[in-house]
Amino acid sequence: MTTTIHKADSRGYADHGWLKARHSFSFANYYNPKRIRFGLLRVLNDDIIEAGMGFGTHPHDNMEIVTIPLRGEIAHKDSTGNHGVIRAGDIQIMSAGSGLTHSEFNNSDKNDLNLLQIWVFPKEKDIAPRYDQKTFDSLERINQIVTLVSPDRSENTLWINQNAFFSMTDLRKDNSVEYKIIQKGNGVYVFLIEGEANVSGNILIKRDAIGIEDTDSIELTAINDSKILIIEVPMR
Repeated sequence: MTTTIHKADSRGYADHGWLKARHSFSFANYYNPKRIRFGLLRVLNDDIIEAGMGFGTHPHDNMEIVTIPLRGEIAHKDSTGNHGVIRAGDIQIMSAGSGLTHSEFNNSDKNDLNLLQIWVFPKEKDIAPRYDQKTFDSLERINQIVTLVSPDRSENTLWINQNAFFSMTDLRKDNSVEYKIIQKGNGVYVFLIEGEANVSGNILIKRDAIGIEDTDSIELTAINDSKILIIEVPMR
């Protein structure tokens, strides 16, 4: 087992006034040659967006983009004709494929918005751009792991154009779960959204992360109530 720990306070930081962003990997003006990516996981941004503000229309191509609102609502609109609101409890995925434009704004004029935006390199390039979102019941994640995003075309998960899997668990204090690697050779990047947990012998607190390679499974134990995101990706 090979591990790489990324402490919360070691992430890149950008303060644009209306946007305060923490970058787990090199992004925009933050560059760290040791933090380019984890396997095919390229971006994990932890953004706080002020009320009424957001990202104007901008382009993407050949990237799988997963957005997870943690607090608040996102108003989304893109060039494929999709538009709507994504709320905490929802997951959004977009295959940028051959190219699209989109915008994302805080849907509230009073409260800020906190979201995770995650980019994964695609398996196939230049596919037709695609958008989807789904609401997941957080109660199903209590003390068990639930897969949210997968390469399987299933009504229970969102489809991603990559051999990657996004899962979450809400672990209550002193409870444990085992995560088994789904695709042989993949690694896992574990991001502790809230709480304090022991991940295969490593103690993580809020917004810490650990990348783990060369293993078939990992053990997660909550020291305090914890919300945990598990991103399994090919390493090359």
